[in-house]
Amino acid sequence: MTTRLTPDELRTLFLFEALDDDQLALLAEKGEVEHRDAGTVVYAEGEPATCFFVLLNGTVAMSRRVHGDEVEVNRTEQRGVYGGATQAYIGERVAQTYLNTLRAITESEFFVLPADDIAEAVRAWFPMAIHLLEGLFFGMRATQTIVGERERLLALGSLSAGLTHELNNPAAAAVRATSTLRERVSGMRQKLAMIADGRLDGSQLHDLVGLQDEAVKRAATAPTLSAMATSDAEDAIADWLDDHDIAGSWDLAATLVAGAVDVEWLDEIAGAVGVDNLEAAVRWLGYTIDTELLMGEIEDSVTRISGLVAAAKQYSQLDRAPYQTVDVHDLLGATLTMMQAKIPKGVRIVKEYDRTLPQIPAYAAELNQVWTNLIDNALGAMGGSGTLTVRTGREDDRLTVEISDTGGGIPPEIRPRIFEPFFTTKPVGEGTGLGLDISYRIVVNKHHGDIRVESEPGATTFRVYLPIDDQDRP
Repeated sequence: MTTRLTPDELRTLFLFEALDDDQLALLAEKGEVEHRDAGTVVYAEGEPATCFFVLLNGTVAMSRRVHGDEVEVNRTEQRGVYGGATQAYIGERVAQTYLNTLRAITESEFFVLPADDIAEAVRAWFPMAIHLLEGLFFGMRATQTIVGERERLLALGSLSAGLTHELNNPAAAAVRATSTLRERVSGMRQKLAMIADGRLDGSQLHDLVGLQDEAVKRAATAPTLSAMATSDAEDAIADWLDDHDIAGSWDLAATLVAGAVDVEWLDEIAGAVGVDNLEAAVRWLGYTIDTELLMGEIEDSVTRISGLVAAAKQYSQLDRAPYQTVDVHDLLGATLTMMQAKIPKGVRIVKEYDRTLPQIPAYAAELNQVWTNLIDNALGAMGGSGTLTVRTGREDDRLTVEISDTGGGIPPEIRPRIFEPFFTTKPVGEGTGLGLDISYRIVVNKHHGDIRVESEPGATTFRVYLPIDDQDRP
């Protein structure tokens, strides 16, 4: 048997108390009372939103689904609270599905209105309010899209500037090394006259070539010395060169020490070529060492450039499918490389990676945006000094990525709002408040994962959970 409420009974509910008699009569005719046993699901998240529910008595709990887990967000026994088809007035312009799940904790009773009827009534009775609500809803969504795109462009511009700066350093070093190398090769050509005029016999020439080969090996494996050890070694070499009347001893000593040359080896050279040819031979070998060191510098610079280009390619994922199987460590490494110019000298980077983790299916470029947002926030929280820790691990069937900082922490009173669109604690013009909102939507909505935060002064950790198995493709 269908049970209905009278208009006077409806007026006792705060949602309807301002309606006139005709409006109440219409709702009383359209709606009916329904009972739910304890533990019953009143409506489920994601299902078509067909009804609007108003609690008459009992206790209910509202929950959201996060990575397959039901997370309770509210529990109440307040008479008159409502849920269900709360966006029915917008119509087909948005998907009309239940945004959460409602359960009856105790035996409960509801006044239930069909979604079409409540939508028609609201549009007819409150046209101005509907225009305002629609403007707010669609305006907020459009603004969020535009500002989000602008924020991504600004972030891209910042990363591009940093990448340009990072590329300029090794490129400039390679240009300088090439210019110096050209001078050294020219000097070596001049010293060839020593060989061409026949002043060295075959045996001496053979010994000199052997010493040149050894000089190349010494330069390639030269150890890194402390400043004090380097100074002592240069003094000893310079004294030896002065004792043997070789001009420019200080400049030559620095090159020879960099190539791991010592006094004992110089004595071998003197024995191999004789006193008359000693200066030319030492300078010849000095040029050899210098050219090897310069070629090593060029190789390091070009390798650095190649690494930066590879990191940019990994970060952007321009040449790859949007949805693919990826190693999160590659993504984190590319993001840190791209952000290197933004990391202050006073910030120490700590990486604690679990290399046993499997690859996961994901939208790689969008996850890189998540890491960028979280790392950028962490750097901002530390104000130029501290420790940034990037950690990976596994929790059941989910992979975890943690971004931790040693900044001042997130005050408890604003922590519940940090994932809200447009909420920011940064000064005007320095933040849009969309970074964490975008990160949340990428992780939770698109990857069926979760993102959580723990914070206290000196220790803030954002923990991202991502499914390891390729479940339903987002």
